[in-house]
Amino acid sequence: MIARSAVLALLLLAAVADAAAAEAQPEHRVYRIGVLNEAWAANHPTVEGLKEGLRELGLVEGRDVAYEIRYTKGVPGATAAAAEELAKAGVDLIFTSNEPATLAAKSATQSIPIVFTLVGDPVATRVVDSLARPGGNLTGISSRATELAPKRLEVLKSLVTGLKRVWFIYHGSDSTDTAALASVREAASRFQIELIVREVNDLGALFIALKEVRRDDGVLAPVVDTFDIPAKILDVARGPGIFPSALWVENGAVISYGPDFRAQGVQSARLVAKILRGARPQDLPVEGADRIDLAVNLNTARQLALRVPPRILVRANVVQR
Repeated sequence: MIARSAVLALLLLAAVADAAAAEAQPEHRVYRIGVLNEAWAANHPTVEGLKEGLRELGLVEGRDVAYEIRYTKGVPGATAAAAEELAKAGVDLIFTSNEPATLAAKSATQSIPIVFTLVGDPVATRVVDSLARPGGNLTGISSRATELAPKRLEVLKSLVTGLKRVWFIYHGSDSTDTAALASVREAASRFQIELIVREVNDLGALFIALKEVRRDDGVLAPVVDTFDIPAKILDVARGPGIFPSALWVENGAVISYGPDFRAQGVQSARLVAKILRGARPQDLPVEGADRIDLAVNLNTARQLALRVPPRILVRANVVQR
């Protein structure tokens, strides 16, 4: 009886110890990531890339991270309200795509870490103080739009033989494309192209500008999609346009040159994971987009009676047939 009592006492002590250990074990943390952009759907390529990148780093949706997604369909003003919602919700981190969403998040919170993508020139647009030392609560991936804009004009000139006139249509609040304007003007002069710059601030002005585009004119689509300007260019403009991402070529544009949207999301996941695990965004330098694609749609080229030069086909990362 004595031995049996001793065994029972030991088992009881073990059970108590196990319960105490379980109680002391910290509860598994699920990080809440707020997502903010001007997209038309929740599955924007940068967001899908972020999810993919975090999965590869061991942060699985539903188990380790949860996403609160706000997309504003390119409506000016709506992004600021959505940013305020995420800040008040107390998410652990805000992930943004494009400059308006990033600036809205920056205005909404100075404490919640922000990781951005698709910002063409983070310094010129005052998103960060410098690329090496971002400062504040932001870091992210620069899409390098300002430095790539002249190259996009060069690619369009290579595609369209005898190109004489190119339109550059952008929203008035778009400081990314505004910052690129000087280098685009210089490139247009070098290539002997007449550059028609049109700043639009409402849909009426946008459609008036698009009606003035002739069939032999080129169009340089903006990087920022306020008012959904790139999509309107794709739908309405009669001349060949060059777009900032292969996403547009997949949807019927003839050519694009610029960073891959999904790849920027994957790349940004490294920064997001570091911050969730304790790093400070101001200590993480802003990175340039790793992957720059040249994409061409041969079917659209045929419809526009354009012969795609071999030098473009050889260099193209993405070819739609």
